[in-house]
Amino acid sequence: MLAIKEICQQVPVIPVLVVKDVAHAVPLAEALVSGGLHVLEVTLRTPAALEVIRAMSTVQGAIVGAGTVLNAQDVQAAKQAGATFAVSPGATESLLAAAETEQLALLPGASTASEVMYLLERQYTALKFFPAESVGGIGMLKSLYGPLPAVSFCPTGGISPRNAADYLALPNVMCVGGSWLAPEDLVQAGLWDSIAALAEATQTLGTRKA
Repeated sequence: MLAIKEICQQVPVIPVLVVKDVAHAVPLAEALVSGGLHVLEVTLRTPAALEVIRAMSTVQGAIVGAGTVLNAQDVQAAKQAGATFAVSPGATESLLAAAETEQLALLPGASTASEVMYLLERQYTALKFFPAESVGGIGMLKSLYGPLPAVSFCPTGGISPRNAADYLALPNVMCVGGSWLAPEDLVQAGLWDSIAALAEATQTLGTRKA
């Protein structure tokens, strides 16, 4: 899992993107990259998602992954579209096997000690903590750190500029996932400079973990 950890450690915040129109893909990616966020997660929640991944992957400097990857078919489709990594809200045997077979770096989700322990047994030491705020947030991550210090997390779900720095200050948090970086109104209006400014503002949120 060194590859996915290295990817996550490159930015304080990974933009979690729901993109409905492939025409927005390149300018959105360019805006986020110019603002210092070059690791991008495109969720597989729209019909355009795979084409968006394909288009964003052409942007210089962008590392593009697929989010909301739920099964082997999603893994294969994401890999074929050019995704460098995949993110899942949870983990199943078939999902892990598919990612390993396709050699696609995977950030699987966990929210309990048992789920973390299972994934650690499978040699996954970089995990998505989801849905972060709903399952205990910072308090839960502090509790997990004591018995499971070898695991690093990317908390997602309820993360905002208001609390991101608090998460990033934790020793077992390598980055956070943020959906606030591409507001629908800014995307639809093509206000790419405003989106770049939102990305730039994340650079002050916290120290990136080693």
